[in-house]
Amino acid sequence: MRTLVAGLGNVFESDDGFGVAVVAALTDAALPAGAEVRDFGIRGVHLAYQLLDDYDLVVIVDAVQRGDAPGTVYVIDHAADVDRLQPAGDVPMLDAHDLAPDEVLALVPLLGGALCRVVVVGCEPASVAPGMELSDAVARSVEKAAQLVITIVQSAYADADAPADQVRIGGGER
Repeated sequence: MRTLVAGLGNVFESDDGFGVAVVAALTDAALPAGAEVRDFGIRGVHLAYQLLDDYDLVVIVDAVQRGDAPGTVYVIDHAADVDRLQPAGDVPMLDAHDLAPDEVLALVPLLGGALCRVVVVGCEPASVAPGMELSDAVARSVEKAAQLVITIVQSAYADADAPADQVRIGGGER
């Protein structure tokens, strides 16, 4: 099994650096063989090209604005949204240095690739104004998000090794 954990974000825009901070926290994490952790920063196009490789699971870590309290951590499974990510008609102009996870994922089919299971571990930012420090609320969420990434990756590997009749589907118990 191959897994990519990809941190996204701009460290010069306060809480937008969340994904980069989580990847840094995972530097010494005990992840299964075949799990790769990389800081993509603002290089969303590079991530899209990396996704052309044959991965079984991709975990993207990024700041995600959904309107909840700053520091709220989300786990978003894109497995059910693959059709929504397929390009429809004209392709909009993309900013190579400011691609949200959905835009990165939508780019993969345009490059000739296919998406595997993708999970986004996101955090509600307090601010994405210029600055190099995470807000207190987001900084407190970095370790929680790192632990979630570890759990997601380890669970995927455990499920891959389990007999077919014991694999968890949709988070159910074994």
